[in-house]
Amino acid sequence: MNNNGRELTTGVVWKKLLVFFLPIAAGTCIQQLYNAVDGLVVGKYVGTVALAAVGGSAAQIINLIIGFFVALTTGAAVVIAQIYGAGKEEDVQKASGNAIAVCSLTGVLLAAAGIIAAPEMLKLLKTPDDTVQASLTYLRIYFTGVPFILVLNMESNVLRSVGDSYSPFIFMLVGCVSNIIMDFAFVLWFGWGVAGVAIATVLAQIINMTLLTVKLARTDAPYKLSLANFRLRGRHFGSMMKIGIPAGLQASMYSVSNMVIQVGVNTLGTVVVASWAMTSKIDGLYWAVSNAMGSAVTTFIGQNIGAGKMDRVKLCVKQGFILSESITVAVSALIIALSRPLLGVLTDDAAVVDTTYRMLILFVPFYFTWTVIEVISAVLRGAGDAVKPVIIIGLGICFFRIIYMATVFAYFKTVEALCLAYLSSWVVTDIALVIYYRHGKWQNNNKMIAG
Repeated sequence: MNNNGRELTTGVVWKKLLVFFLPIAAGTCIQQLYNAVDGLVVGKYVGTVALAAVGGSAAQIINLIIGFFVALTTGAAVVIAQIYGAGKEEDVQKASGNAIAVCSLTGVLLAAAGIIAAPEMLKLLKTPDDTVQASLTYLRIYFTGVPFILVLNMESNVLRSVGDSYSPFIFMLVGCVSNIIMDFAFVLWFGWGVAGVAIATVLAQIINMTLLTVKLARTDAPYKLSLANFRLRGRHFGSMMKIGIPAGLQASMYSVSNMVIQVGVNTLGTVVVASWAMTSKIDGLYWAVSNAMGSAVTTFIGQNIGAGKMDRVKLCVKQGFILSESITVAVSALIIALSRPLLGVLTDDAAVVDTTYRMLILFVPFYFTWTVIEVISAVLRGAGDAVKPVIIIGLGICFFRIIYMATVFAYFKTVEALCLAYLSSWVVTDIALVIYYRHGKWQNNNKMIAG
C-alpha cells in the first residue's frame, strides 16, 4: 500500500481523518490485546499476586518513565508532518534520521538508569511486600527493551507523519501475534512466570522495530532512513523539543497522578491492587482508541498548518470532536456490556472479578468527558501551541488529583472515592481547556514551528 501523506491536505476532512485514524486505532487496540493476554496468562496461570506485580506499581513506573519519552517523539512527529505538508521533502529525511538517532541514544541511557533505580522506585510507591520481587523482575527485564521501544515508536511516528498509518498497524499486528505465542510458550511450557511475560514483551518489540527499520531503509520515499542521516544534528531539533518536551511532561503528569492514586490503591490490599490492574486490561480498549484519535488529529493539524490551510484545520477541530465523541459513547457501551464475561475469562478469582466490575461501572460511563481533553490538546499540539495546555492539564489532572487523594480519599478510603478522582479531574480540566481554546491565540498560528 502506497500512502501519500500530502493527501491529508486535500479531500473531505472527516473522511480523510477517519481513514487515517482507523489503522492507528486498530494498531493501538492490538497493543491492548496483547496487554490483555499478558493479564490472562499471568492471572490464570501464575496467580493474583503475579497479576498485581505486573499491573500494579511496575505498570505505573513504566507508564511514567517510558510514557514521557514516547510522548517526546510527538514533537518530532509534528515537525515532520509540517515539513512534509509544506512540500519540503528534502528536509524530511534529515529530520527523521535525527529523531531516530536521538531515540536510540536516549533509550540506551534510560535502560541503564531504569535497571539500577527499579528497587527504589518500587519502594517509593509502597509496593505490597508480596509483589515486590516479581515487580522487580518484570521491571528490570522490561527496561532492557527500552531502546527498541523508543526507536519503534519514533519510526512509527515518522510513517504516520507522512500519512502512512497502515504500515505501523501491520507491523504491530505481527508483534502482537509474536507476543501472544511467546507468552504461552514462556509461561506454560517453560514455566518462567512473570519473567516469561516480560521477555515475550521485549522480544515482540524487537520484532516490531526490525520490521519498521527495514521498511524505512528500503523505501524510495523522501523519509528513507539512511546511515548518512542517522546522526545527531541541531537543525529542527529545537522545534522537536518545543513540542516534544511539553508532550512528555503532559504524559508524565498523567502518570504521576496515577502513581499517587496507585499509592492509595496499594493501601487497600492485594485484591484491590489486582482489580485495579485488571481494569486497564478491560477499558484499555477505550484508551487505545482515544489515543489513536489524538494522534490522528495532531498529524492532520500539523500537515495542514504546514500547507497553510487553516480552513481545513478548523474543520478538523469540529469534525474530529464529533467523530471522537461518537466513538467514545459506542466503545464505552461495549466495555460495560462485555466486561463481566471478559473478566471471567481473565481470572478465576471471584473477588477480583466483582471488584473490577464495580470499578468499571464507576468511571467508564463518563469517558465522554475525557474526549474534550484528548481532542483540544491534540489540536493545540499539532498547531505548535504546547506549553500553556500542559500547564492547564498539570493543574487540572495532576495537582487536582494529588489534593483529592490527600483529602477526599484520605477521609473515605473506598473504591468509590478512588474512582471519583478521575471523573472530577476530567471535568475540571475540560472547563479550563475549553476556556483557553476559545480565547487562545492558537488560531493565528499559521506559521510552521519547524521553520
